[in-house]
Amino acid sequence: MSFLEAIIIAIVEGLTEFLPVSSTAHMIFTETLLKIKHDNFVELFTYCIQFGAILAVVVLYWKKFFDFSRINFYLKLACGVLPALVLGKLLDDYISAAFENVTTIAIVLVLGGIFLLFVDKMFKNPKIRDEKQVSIKQAVIIGFWQCLAMMPGVSRSAASIIGGMQQKLSRETAAEFSFFLAVPTMLAVTVYALTFKKWDVGNDAAIRGYEMLANNSDQLWLFFWGNVVAFVVAMLAIKFFVGMIKKYGFKMWGWYRIIVGIAIFICIKWIL
Repeated sequence: MSFLEAIIIAIVEGLTEFLPVSSTAHMIFTETLLKIKHDNFVELFTYCIQFGAILAVVVLYWKKFFDFSRINFYLKLACGVLPALVLGKLLDDYISAAFENVTTIAIVLVLGGIFLLFVDKMFKNPKIRDEKQVSIKQAVIIGFWQCLAMMPGVSRSAASIIGGMQQKLSRETAAEFSFFLAVPTMLAVTVYALTFKKWDVGNDAAIRGYEMLANNSDQLWLFFWGNVVAFVVAMLAIKFFVGMIKKYGFKMWGWYRIIVGIAIFICIKWIL
């Protein structure tokens, strides 16, 4: 992966992380389009660059994240992330395999898009319009919804927002809670990928993610600048998305997913 390719992937991540369109699917397809070899570093980069984008949430909502008098806020996030921690560990091998199947990702994009066409009508009459009204039980349920995004193409943002709407949160409140829940979720994913996950390097040998970066200064800089760019772009994308979803709902994103999914499928089968 070249520096330019890393920056392109980072821009794609920053633009799509908070949209209900699956940032992982967009990154994987972009990597395929650029003919980037999907080796251990590229997979690590794809996993962890999402945390760079997620940090934008901490900056934009810093008053919530650094108000240590609101213990209940942190408790809800801790409970909400538990399903992802448990299922993520159990399904680790399956998730890694799914990253390599672009055809499956295209199909999931289309199916998810069809669902989004009707989601606004499915969850009407919200009762919760502030994060403070979300209970711990509701946070856990939303956390289970978020786990659907372990299949690339589903979209963590879409899954958790729809989970929030199913729990009677308004679209705007569900979107914001999805952002908050993303912080511990992607922190856990990043820490796991860097320090606990063993990356196979052949000859029955394996290394940790941080060792991979420490052993190659070029990859370390790509990793660093990729996260910086994803962070900056995501700062701009968050405000845009909250306004769009509040005003227009999910239908436009449903059509977008269907069109992109079909385009990816056509590219894979007849162009690439």
